[in-house]
Amino acid sequence: MEKKKQYDLQKRLVKFSANVIVNSSALKKEYASEHLIKQLIRSSTSAALNYGEAQSAESKRDFIHKMKICLKELRESQVNMEIMVAANLVSNKIEFEKNQKECSELVAIFTTSIKTSNKK
Repeated sequence: MEKKKQYDLQKRLVKFSANVIVNSSALKKEYASEHLIKQLIRSSTSAALNYGEAQSAESKRDFIHKMKICLKELRESQVNMEIMVAANLVSNKIEFEKNQKECSELVAIFTTSIKTSNKK
């Protein structure tokens, strides 16, 4: 049962990263948006890649460390998207808001997972 949950989270992270890449065209073509989308692609894909690393952690401490890296990258993605909205760089708000919602949910999942892992 636990393997299924891990696999679902892996799939969500991959889908989130892919959606960020696919929906990068939802931004206005300006210097700032190009700069921010490149960073967003790096941080969103990093969360997915580091989660794969966490699954093969060598110890509980290593697992928690790698999960914290994932959370850090997701929070960076979250703030990046907030900046884009505040700077009015988003042209297709519907798809962009879906990515923001998914990122917020992933941040909540990782925050809870790290807290739970620390208690065990």
